[in-house]
Amino acid sequence: MSSLLRLATAGSVDDGKSTLVGRLLYDTKSVLADQLDAVQRASVDKGLSTPDLSLLVDGLRSEREQGITIDVAYRYFATPNRSFVLADTPGHVQYTRNTVTGASTAQLAVLLVDARKGVVEQTKRHAAVLALLGVPRLVLAVNKVDLIDYDEATFTVIAKEFTTHATSLGYTEGAVLAIPVSALHGDNVATRSESTPWYQGPTLLEHLETVPVEPDPHEATFRFPVQYVIRPRTPEHPDYRGYAGQIAAGTVRPGDEVVVLPQGLRSTVERIDTPAGPLAEASAGTSVTILLSDELDIARGDLLAASGTAAPTVTDEFDATLCWLSTTSLKPGTRVLVKHGTRTVQALVEELGSRFDEQTLSIVESPEQLELNAIASVRLRLSEAIPVDDYGDSPRTGAFLVIDPSSGDTLAAGLVGERFAALDV
Repeated sequence: MSSLLRLATAGSVDDGKSTLVGRLLYDTKSVLADQLDAVQRASVDKGLSTPDLSLLVDGLRSEREQGITIDVAYRYFATPNRSFVLADTPGHVQYTRNTVTGASTAQLAVLLVDARKGVVEQTKRHAAVLALLGVPRLVLAVNKVDLIDYDEATFTVIAKEFTTHATSLGYTEGAVLAIPVSALHGDNVATRSESTPWYQGPTLLEHLETVPVEPDPHEATFRFPVQYVIRPRTPEHPDYRGYAGQIAAGTVRPGDEVVVLPQGLRSTVERIDTPAGPLAEASAGTSVTILLSDELDIARGDLLAASGTAAPTVTDEFDATLCWLSTTSLKPGTRVLVKHGTRTVQALVEELGSRFDEQTLSIVESPEQLELNAIASVRLRLSEAIPVDDYGDSPRTGAFLVIDPSSGDTLAAGLVGERFAALDV
């Protein structure tokens, strides 16, 4: 059975992410014949002599008309050695929030740069976001090397600059690999290019197939946010009381002792139900209904967790790191909603602690406000206590959203804990 690698693409606009993903799909024969025919017809209509493989990826009409990617698109492909789930994220600055979403489950990120432009501001911003999210491995794909005549010196300068930047963010040199590629022509994507005899490393696909797969960054002790309480009250099930939802982290089995938070009640798992029948074991990502041995007052928004010292902290105040995603500035004293798991509570931004400048790799203390795409530490006070984990310990239950209470718009992606300490700044 082949292993699974979750990866994401990131980079500045027009660096060729969609073309690269299209090339991977094409070269791994993950494209249906009718899809390829449609792309070939569309390419001819655009006056191109070769298929525009980016059209395999940019499926939204608005994207095709503008020639940009504006949303996260998940692609699935496989080789005999490994299966892949790829999140293709947008490059425009105003869509950085989508990069946060796409990279949040990634075990590796492919960060593209245009060989003619090198490392730019958005490259550094994306690298900082990937480091804060704890993505363990990076690939720098120096794309469009055909447009610099496959010049080794230019590639070397770009690779060295990025590796220096990545190590300053906490990555080891072994966790970062630079590859010269041409997504348009396929150089060093799936097959080695004769135009880069000076490059002795693996092709992109070879690297993706052989890179050690880190444990899922979202594996942790058992966590289960309750989505819905099932009480059928039928003659066949007069006393049925089940708690439905998706396991956020860890594994659970009948007989396991759990704690219900924030109440602190304890019980034992009696059964794990699914539409296909009961399970002897269920792990992260599985949607199940859990039955407990005790009748407890449990509602949507509560959390079932492994009992003991591994249980989350129940608190109404905590420090967090925000990636601010709104054009409206954030100032201390702003009232917001915090959506954590299946629970949404009112909150107050008590203070702005510090802002991380991803361009200079420096910390700006006590900023007056946060602007679009700012990354900063904040102090939040909630209207009620909730169970939270530090993001470094359990990313699924250490992450949350900040929402505008009047419009319902998402304002920020949040990580419990002050994450700047994870960066070497």
